[in-house]
Amino acid sequence: MPGTLVAQKMTGHLLREIITRGSRGGPLFPLASQLNDDVTHLQGQRIEDMLGYLADEVRQALARLGGTHAVAAVPTALAQLPAATPGFTGRDDELAVLAGLLDPTGSSAPVVVSAVAGLAGVGKTTLAVQAGHMARQRGWFGGGMLFIDLHGYDTAPVEPRPALDALLRALGVSAEHIPLTEEERAGLYRSVLAQIPEPVLVIADNASSEAQVRPLLPGAGPHKVLVTSRHTLAGLDARLVDITVLDDDEAVGLLHAALQTARPDDDRIAGDQDAAGRLARVCGGLPLALQITAAMLKSDPTLAASELAAELAAQSARLDRLRYDDGSGAGTPSVAAAFELSYRKLDGLTARVFRLLAVCPGPDVCTRAAAELAEMPISQARKMLAALAHAHLIEPARVKAGRWQVHDLVHLYASDLSTAHAEEDGREQARDRLLAYYLRMARAADQHLRALPRTAVPPEFTGRADALDWLDTERPSLVAAVTMAADTGRNQAALRLPLVLADYLAWRRRPDDWLATAAISVNAAQRAGDRVNEGVALDNLGNALRQGRRFEKAIIAHQEDLAICRETGDRHGEGMALTNLGNALRDAGRFEEAIRTHQDAAAIFRAADDRHGEGMTLNNLGNALQDAAR
Repeated sequence: MPGTLVAQKMTGHLLREIITRGSRGGPLFPLASQLNDDVTHLQGQRIEDMLGYLADEVRQALARLGGTHAVAAVPTALAQLPAATPGFTGRDDELAVLAGLLDPTGSSAPVVVSAVAGLAGVGKTTLAVQAGHMARQRGWFGGGMLFIDLHGYDTAPVEPRPALDALLRALGVSAEHIPLTEEERAGLYRSVLAQIPEPVLVIADNASSEAQVRPLLPGAGPHKVLVTSRHTLAGLDARLVDITVLDDDEAVGLLHAALQTARPDDDRIAGDQDAAGRLARVCGGLPLALQITAAMLKSDPTLAASELAAELAAQSARLDRLRYDDGSGAGTPSVAAAFELSYRKLDGLTARVFRLLAVCPGPDVCTRAAAELAEMPISQARKMLAALAHAHLIEPARVKAGRWQVHDLVHLYASDLSTAHAEEDGREQARDRLLAYYLRMARAADQHLRALPRTAVPPEFTGRADALDWLDTERPSLVAAVTMAADTGRNQAALRLPLVLADYLAWRRRPDDWLATAAISVNAAQRAGDRVNEGVALDNLGNALRQGRRFEKAIIAHQEDLAICRETGDRHGEGMALTNLGNALRDAGRFEEAIRTHQDAAAIFRAADDRHGEGMTLNNLGNALQDAAR
């Protein structure tokens, strides 16, 4: 208790110093509110652990206003261009066009690489990345290269606000300086780019609409934007580069280059031009299907090109769900035929892992999560995933080693298989295991974030840094898992996972994710008829709304929490609900109401002989009185 009182007084002193040094509404006020919110939220937990973190943020903020403490530089990520595809071939004309459009001395209009007829897997991203490497080799973009996948054709496309957030962070803008609204973020993004004298190339991959891309366009200056999409995005007033499937000669060239990269003496394509041409045609000239076909040939050196061409042709008549209409009528080649043949080469266990991967809600998945999903040892799962990558049914994710992603076309195919085999694969039980894994790991990570030195912590992580790294990497999947849990009627997971993630999302300044998951948590508690946890979820939602500076909505959430606490007779919860309500009222400038609310909260804690709660509330009351000039 003495340490807690000292921590309260020190934190209160820091808060007063912030408000003294920065005017209300100025750059330091949001931090003051956040600090006070963090202290309030911890209530009876060990507040000393948080003090070091809070004090460090305060000192850095004061340093930005002329204090004596140095502020660490925010890292930038201006070399985001993915690796080029080995053996790239067949796009000489398109590359020449892109070279002319990306030349910094030319027009500053955005460039859109679009796919004819909305065809996935035609090589848009590969071409854009290759063009980026060509431009880098020519020294055109000394300011750097930014790459962002907008997932425009996924179930949850990346909206402009989080896209701008990612780009601003890559440009070195610290989290606390990133505005909340899309318009403000776009303005800051253009301003930061305007301060970079050398040209910057921004590649926005997989966009589905003009609205996704328009806020990402730089303002005046030498910078360039290259967009890939299945659509032309004509509303952008951009230079359009339409690409379609490869012709037969180009497709054969891709197959030959792929085999030569693996084994320079492999002449199965060059030595059998007739079979090579049939392979090109049965794949519809689609680069993704051609890559899978090449992978099958590379994996089996004894497989003749003619034999594979015959097998693919035999499958194409009944596997035409995903196909490219080349005008040949009933003989139109099926893209799914290549997937099917590759899939049929898998052993039963690996095929089951492939089908279950369709359950994963995020943009990628780690090996450990896949092992939990399939209920097998990590070493075994790693072998299965390597086999799937070898068959080009999955690929290593760009974000981090040990993670895997599935192309959207293949994901559709896997989803159909998953539905067809749901019962025999135990798909719903696998979904439960995946959600349980995410919840267990997130809870362990949260405990590491809160832990004092020399206290027992869960063994899942080696320390706070390891836990933060896991949360940072898994954040998109964790947020998507909350939505998946709600959509599939798993109310307990949809309720509890957002509560465990709340402090992490607050500390990392992720108001969009915090608000979205908190709202789902409230709805899940309501569906479950769980009034107690509905109050807890409403408290979390109110705190998220406060960080998002939606103060009036935060007030409503805390009022609803207060009503539930009174209904269930939870006096401590009632005191905390009043405390958080008072803070939201104060944020909204309703100082007299905030004063009365904090007085009511102090009375409850005093009656319960909760000295910590009483002291915390009196501190908040003092802040409200100060704001009211009393």
